[in-house]
Amino acid sequence: MSTTEQQVPIRTLVRRDTTLRRLLTVTLVDTLGRGAFFTLTSLYLITIVGIPAVAVGLGLTVAGAVGVASSLAFGHLADRFSARRMLIWLHVVQGSALVAYVLVHDVATLIVTASMVTLAQQGGGSVRSAAIGRAFPGSERVRVRATMRTVTNVGIGVGTALAAIPLAIGTGEAYRVTMVVSGLLFVSSAFLVTGLSSARVDPTPADRTDTGTIVRREPAGRSPYRDVRFLAVAALTGVFGMQFGLFEVAVPLWVVQHTVAPDVLVSPLLLVNTVCVVLLQVRMSRGTDTVAGAARVMRHAGWVMALACGLWAAAGWVRGDDWVPAATATAVLVAAAVAHSLAEITSSAAGWALSFELAPADRIGAYQGVYGTGYAVAAMVAPAVVTLTAIDLGTPGWAILAVVFLAAALGVAAIAGRVARTTAPA
Repeated sequence: MSTTEQQVPIRTLVRRDTTLRRLLTVTLVDTLGRGAFFTLTSLYLITIVGIPAVAVGLGLTVAGAVGVASSLAFGHLADRFSARRMLIWLHVVQGSALVAYVLVHDVATLIVTASMVTLAQQGGGSVRSAAIGRAFPGSERVRVRATMRTVTNVGIGVGTALAAIPLAIGTGEAYRVTMVVSGLLFVSSAFLVTGLSSARVDPTPADRTDTGTIVRREPAGRSPYRDVRFLAVAALTGVFGMQFGLFEVAVPLWVVQHTVAPDVLVSPLLLVNTVCVVLLQVRMSRGTDTVAGAARVMRHAGWVMALACGLWAAAGWVRGDDWVPAATATAVLVAAAVAHSLAEITSSAAGWALSFELAPADRIGAYQGVYGTGYAVAAMVAPAVVTLTAIDLGTPGWAILAVVFLAAALGVAAIAGRVARTTAPA
């Protein structure tokens, strides 16, 4: 698939392609439920059920480990069985498990329930990625993923806003009703998934001979565990993926505990991130549909992320009790949020491109599973890593993170650049 071919606008593609429209609809419904549910989960378990915060953290960590294994396992299964059928059942499992949260009463039931949620969520991510890899040609995959990411942020934003209703009511019944509705949204998505075209998303003996802009020289059926190049990319993009945990965990703590900016700024900063993704994800994903383009964009993302870490740290240097220091710290924090969001947008697009372009068509599910595992591991360890560095060490901790993110990005870019130089175009 040549990247020099004229691409139709993404809006035109959405209008023409029923598979894409259905995937986007499923994504919107899922993320509405997810946004509402996960906004309430920890508060519900701690304040309504009465499970200690430490125990909740332990239970969710164990569930995260289940998610890591699920990403790998379902990636392999996606190369052997119907992606459509697996997505149907994984939606049913996840929706049922979300509803089952209303029955959680201790750590044991929390671990079982949360593990079922993450099993279906992470496994479904690998299966969905494999389905996208089969359903769309190489030049369209990153744009499709970018569009789905935009819809994801819209859905989560609306779902999070709706969660304000039970939060305002504050009763256990209000929490539980919202959680049940969230679970039922996932179950309803299972019916939407039935409309996907099996011919496009399921593995077939006549799978494509290449995955996009490059021709794979490896023999068919190659295991991703023997592909050192891909393993390195998956590991390094996973390391860079800790930036999600940085924004979600460290930034709120940093703003409240280490800056003179008003505590209420935490919510607007998260909103800045959401707005940037919604407005810019598709636009800034252009140029990443080739290995060379992905290498260039990933390199830029590393430098921008290092700048963001510097700005986050600089906000903590501002001192004073009146409005001028508060306004100064606020301005620096907003600039940091914008830089962080731009690095997130561009690194995500580059990673998607490489996860598809470096995978042989007959093993795209297994490769997507390995790639997703990098992010699953990062999500599991990120809270501890970012807290021990940025929050506990302050400026030196931010400097450590800047170096780690930059090194990871440059490592990915170096590997991708070498592939681009040594692999002939299709």
